[in-house]
Amino acid sequence: MENSNRPRRMRKDEFSRRLMREHHLTTDDLIYPVFVMEGHQKEEAIPSMPGIKRQSMDLILETAEECFKLGIPAIALFPVVDSKLKTEDAKEAYNPGGLIPRVVALLKQHVPNLGVITDVALDPYTSHGQDGLIDASGYVLNDETVEVLIKQALSHAKAGADIVAPSDMMDGRIGKIREALEKEGFVHTKILAYSAKYASSFYGPFRDAVGSLKNLGGSNKNSYQMDPANTDEALTEVELDINEGADMVMVKPGMPYLDIVYRVKTAFGVPTYAYQVSGEYAMLKAASQNGWLDEKAIVMESLLAFKRAGADGILSYYAMEVARWLQENKSI
Repeated sequence: MENSNRPRRMRKDEFSRRLMREHHLTTDDLIYPVFVMEGHQKEEAIPSMPGIKRQSMDLILETAEECFKLGIPAIALFPVVDSKLKTEDAKEAYNPGGLIPRVVALLKQHVPNLGVITDVALDPYTSHGQDGLIDASGYVLNDETVEVLIKQALSHAKAGADIVAPSDMMDGRIGKIREALEKEGFVHTKILAYSAKYASSFYGPFRDAVGSLKNLGGSNKNSYQMDPANTDEALTEVELDINEGADMVMVKPGMPYLDIVYRVKTAFGVPTYAYQVSGEYAMLKAASQNGWLDEKAIVMESLLAFKRAGADGILSYYAMEVARWLQENKSI
């Protein structure tokens, strides 16, 4: 008897394709990153990220309310800081009356069941654009930076942040932040550690969005963010952060680093997240606007790839559009 194995039999009909589908993308997988700035009824387009805007607190509240109605579990806040407040010591980063603590308090007052994630890093607040304090040679100081990050994380927790997300890549900061949160009674504040954050060229539009690009100038972040050539090192970083008290870990960027997502999830089995970063968004958006790609199809495929690699959740600037597309599919 001839071999009668025909895998295409199961691919012939829509119903059978659905029955054997291994991975699914839902709104539960989405986190929406937003850029918040001072002002009232104010928003600014970001040229390098078509469709994405910097918004004042009141408009961010409207965006957050829409996210909640769409079923998106959480938003991630990134500040656009006035240049007058940027200093070498980044003291505005832990100002209890600063932009992020005020936005967090507003969101928890009006949309209490929407998760609020805050970025713990100093680059929006430093005059030099680095994620930490620097010495005379421009080298980013580790332990001195961690002390500032602790203050920043505590200011966010006190304002009501559900999750603090250290994205700085300093050594030992997760343990120190966890210790400080516990000591201050914030035992339920979660830590999402950017454990494997690479020194990537995909971040350009983001740095433009938060206004740190011109401050950074010709400098780079290679002395603390990871070398794109390395994978074993990512596992070391993740293991350290888990042992220090991280509740969740992040791989950044996303699509070019799905092998890292897979290795992390396979090795540790912890809640693992990935960031479809600004450069990825900009490429997909530009190609779609030029008619080179079907935007909905390519975005849904790209996010499904994150899930297939093992990501439990995805930060994506497409999150709101994807949530709407998923709703449309349900109504068919």
